[in-house]
Amino acid sequence: MSTLLIKDGMIVTMNPNRDIFKGDILIEDGNIQFVGHNPDLNADRKINAYGKVIIPGLIQSHIHLTQTLFRGQGDDLELMDWLKKIIWPLEGSHDDESNYYSAKLGMAELVKGGTTTIVDMETVHHTDNAINAIYEAGIRAITGKCMMNYGMEVPLSLMETMEDSIEESLYLLNKWHMKDNGRIRYAFAPRFVVSCTEELLIRVRDLAKENNVMIHTHASENLGEIEFVMKDRGMKNIAYLEKIGLTGPNLILAHCIWVDDDEMRIIAQTGTKVAHCPNSNLKLASGIAKIPEMIKMGIDVSIGADGAPCNNNLDMFNEMRTAALIQKGRRLDPTIMPAETVFELATLGGAKAVGLIDEIGSIEAGKKADLAILNLDHIHSIPSKEVNLISQIVYSAKASDVDTTIVDGKILMEDRKLKTLNEEEIKNNCNRLIIRQISKSKINRISYS
Repeated sequence: MSTLLIKDGMIVTMNPNRDIFKGDILIEDGNIQFVGHNPDLNADRKINAYGKVIIPGLIQSHIHLTQTLFRGQGDDLELMDWLKKIIWPLEGSHDDESNYYSAKLGMAELVKGGTTTIVDMETVHHTDNAINAIYEAGIRAITGKCMMNYGMEVPLSLMETMEDSIEESLYLLNKWHMKDNGRIRYAFAPRFVVSCTEELLIRVRDLAKENNVMIHTHASENLGEIEFVMKDRGMKNIAYLEKIGLTGPNLILAHCIWVDDDEMRIIAQTGTKVAHCPNSNLKLASGIAKIPEMIKMGIDVSIGADGAPCNNNLDMFNEMRTAALIQKGRRLDPTIMPAETVFELATLGGAKAVGLIDEIGSIEAGKKADLAILNLDHIHSIPSKEVNLISQIVYSAKASDVDTTIVDGKILMEDRKLKTLNEEEIKNNCNRLIIRQISKSKINRISYS
């Protein structure tokens, strides 16, 4: 039995009362045993958090670790051009080594920014290596291989048969789902309707129910996507997903920008989850999702950075700030998306998205010890006295303010130093591998299905 005591920090609990107070957190075998103030507590290991802020680990509900290696390779393009001209050829160029280090690069950035849980979509192949990297790094993840068996202008290296897609997905599910006491969980990850036959989507629906796992896909991100789905399936995206029985509490839909009131009602009534990716949506000029309206309708919304090539960073603090600001501008109302709402989406909202609200998302006795310790004593967040702490976190804090990141009671970073990932090794290998992958991707650009 191992114990860890975090002493004298300002604790942002996100408990039902939203209590914020100076106190201590006792962690035992990966779970929070005590939250409060007790000068008599002892533990095998102590962290002095005096003058620092302790928050629940941030939860990103839409990430592509497989794309982190391609940061900076697809700038200033709209979605379908970005996919067809740059990202699909690059994803198709992946091998075991490149996907492994792409995942490690993404996780290093995420851990250094206080993200403790992700919902990750890999590429079509080499997913086993990426999940092995997740296992080694210690982050909490719901992840799955991308499924693609349909479409035009797709590199042959990404196109698969439905049978192969299902077979490999089930192999990965059986190998990794609930690994390390549930820290790693599997999700079926059909890319989007544009890339999947109806038969594949129906098989995914049934297999997800049989195995009690989640489904993670994209929906209604881009007007070109909407137009294609209307022509190809004869109805709007969300209505189509409902028709085939894919909507429901185990479905996470990334983006949902171009949805009308009827589609939002479907999402709300079925309990389907929405992952909001504000910076990616702006960079690809996809649009701005109607997040305040969704929240008002009772839709469970969470936040994710998406992939590095459509965002260029995986910084949840940047996502929170943007999530708040764009709605104020869209609605011309400074009160429409307050800091408290945004911080809730990044913590409890993410926990709801992944079905783990009883385990993560807040700092409470009995929950998993997924935490981040912030040092807000930096010039960009001073004065730190007489300010709203949640507003300071959402509007002023940066990923670089994260001092320590803990998952399952295990310290993944302390004093800004990664413990489970070798930062220099990752940087050197990624700089080496991107040269090789770009060269390989040129072949994929002239080899389409």
